[in-house]
Amino acid sequence: MRRFLFATCVLLIISACNVMAQKKEKEEPASVNDSTLVKEKKKHSPLKATIMSAALPGLGQVYNGKWWKVPIIYGGFGGLVYSSVFNDMKCRTYRDAYLLRVDDDPNTVDEFDGVYSDANLRELIDFYQRNRDLSLIFTGVLYALNIIDASVDAHLKDFDVSDDLSMKVRPSVQPMGPGMMPTPTLAVTFQLK
Repeated sequence: MRRFLFATCVLLIISACNVMAQKKEKEEPASVNDSTLVKEKKKHSPLKATIMSAALPGLGQVYNGKWWKVPIIYGGFGGLVYSSVFNDMKCRTYRDAYLLRVDDDPNTVDEFDGVYSDANLRELIDFYQRNRDLSLIFTGVLYALNIIDASVDAHLKDFDVSDDLSMKVRPSVQPMGPGMMPTPTLAVTFQLK
């Protein structure tokens, strides 16, 4: 009887211990050509949007799906080019009149004789030349902004702007330890996606 009791106790002790066993390997499902499989969405390339916008202004915005920006870009370019050409024509007109005036030939008469003095013509030349140069500079700035906009917009294409915030602050009651009263606290929860 003692042996039976001893054998039963040993058997119960052995069966109560944790025993390590081999892990079952995961079985790979057989590859089946299935038309219902969902294809992965192509990643939106910021580099491609930047290059497209540099090659043809507005093309990067079209690639990003922001069609409404294209008329703004070309309207800006049209206005700046018009301003540049207008100011250049005025500058040339006043420069030609000024050169006719200062060529020391009494037979040449400019179209502004009696309207503007030599100093006034010089001021008009400087004014229109400055405006022409500023128009060209702003054209370059608009071109650069077009490229920057396409690049930034492409980088933010997949940015999650949903109402589901990644950080939540809620009131909470936390136990402080055995025999102690629970304490009200603020719980901060971060949700990583």
